[in-house]
Amino acid sequence: MRLDNVTLLCFFASYLVALGFEAVPLLKKLRFSHWAALFAAAAGLIAQTAYLLARSRAANMAPLLSSTHDWLLVLAWLIVLLYLVVELADRRISLGLFVLPLVLALVGASRLVSDARNPDLGATQPLGMFHATMLVLGMAGVFIGFVMSLMYLVQHRRLKSKRGELPGLHLLSLETLGRVNWWAVVLSVPLLTAGMATGVWLTFLPNQSAGSIDLGRFEFIVSGLLWLTMVLLFFWLLTSRRPAGRLVAWRTMWACGFMLVTLVVLQVLSGGGIHGSG
Repeated sequence: MRLDNVTLLCFFASYLVALGFEAVPLLKKLRFSHWAALFAAAAGLIAQTAYLLARSRAANMAPLLSSTHDWLLVLAWLIVLLYLVVELADRRISLGLFVLPLVLALVGASRLVSDARNPDLGATQPLGMFHATMLVLGMAGVFIGFVMSLMYLVQHRRLKSKRGELPGLHLLSLETLGRVNWWAVVLSVPLLTAGMATGVWLTFLPNQSAGSIDLGRFEFIVSGLLWLTMVLLFFWLLTSRRPAGRLVAWRTMWACGFMLVTLVVLQVLSGGGIHGSG
């Protein structure tokens, strides 16, 4: 099979198989389950890379600029790459159980949004690339914060109830999870702010479309409110002298989860928004 013929289902199925192997140790201990999960995830990453490169060549644009469909897949690609790097560095950490469901959600959501390229970004590729890169890196930081929050809450609940670790579910210490969570939120806010600022700037640049972009649209208003929520959380984390770890986890999980779900729903309803043909 040629790599140009890779479909969305190919790497979606690979990530689903990887999640299955990650869940196997919860029921029965198998020596090869961890490496099987990494092999399936790596195969999915290769297939996804080929898929994105083929679409990039067809559109003659970088995947981050071609469409919302590709943009979501680039975000999923980054998260899978991070998962593989962390798991290879320390295979005891049960990261896949928390990361792979979110990756599957992103790949599934990419099937529902617009895959049409936005011709207006062709004339502003450097600024458009900066805009898309800041957003995707900021969203990756949001994902990390969200995952760390989930792991923190699971670990906190286990320690509070004085129960031992479940087979196949090894988590980091609360201190480490809280520290990574803190940095993920703190770093994601400036990246998202830069992405949103350049996105607004792009709407004022001359373009070839007949209609102008209305900044009063529902998507822009909600995105602005979500950005404001993250900024308030950002300053709360910076100014609080002794933030309670569990409270940080709950607030981060709520803010990040609300932001992720709302953005995905908005992209589905808007048919692509600023990254696609709209």
